[in-house]
Amino acid sequence: MIAFQPDGVAPISCTDKGLTPGLDGQDWSPPRRLRTNEILSIINDFRLAACNAIEAGFDGVEIHGAYGYLIEQFMKDQVNDRTDQYGGSLENRCRFALEVVEAVVNEIGPDKVGIRLSPYSKGMEAGDSNPEALGLYMANALNKFGIVYLHVIQQRGKAIKINDKYETPYSLLPMRKAFKGTFIVAGGYNSEDGNMAIASNYADLVAFGRLFLANPDLPRRLELNAPLNRYDETTFYLSDPVIGYTDYPFLEP
Repeated sequence: MIAFQPDGVAPISCTDKGLTPGLDGQDWSPPRRLRTNEILSIINDFRLAACNAIEAGFDGVEIHGAYGYLIEQFMKDQVNDRTDQYGGSLENRCRFALEVVEAVVNEIGPDKVGIRLSPYSKGMEAGDSNPEALGLYMANALNKFGIVYLHVIQQRGKAIKINDKYETPYSLLPMRKAFKGTFIVAGGYNSEDGNMAIASNYADLVAFGRLFLANPDLPRRLELNAPLNRYDETTFYLSDPVIGYTDYPFLEP
């Protein structure tokens, strides 16, 4: 909403279409469509952010191309309604994302860069009519930059089937086979299906988010097959920096 924007300016996007409903049932502020000649400056912002992160002592950066944020807005055809070289075809819609990757790689090196994508997500109304094609195109296109990893979000809320082989309702195997670097999956995994994903070569690594938030000693709990704390989603976006973030208990010694 405009209340969260510096000086109340409209947020930028690939479009000027608004999102409804927004926070607490209110409509989000209509975004401002980036002009074509502004996009290079935004790409440069990503480059500078990566440079600053390395100078601050971080080992690398993960480019956030998921969950309805700016990069994904450009990629998804249910959001992107542009008619310039950044809209229309799949190649054009992915152009902004790949130019961001190129700029960051050129600044800090491919060995310090990963990217997170969520082709099947419809978060923030950022859906795509053909997520399989989108994911596969990006997996192939990213290879030329030699980045360390591709981190892809499995659609949450869908049961993972484990039979004689590893299966999911929305398989990431085409992306896994296309991408030449380390392939990471995330999205509702527990210890059992995470181990199965690795054992069946579905992924190189499995990332945990919400479980790690609620279990600060998650690796130890998984190693011991100990009970896990349940995360409380109602505390995820509170202004209080303690409640729901640093107050989950550790295992007893």
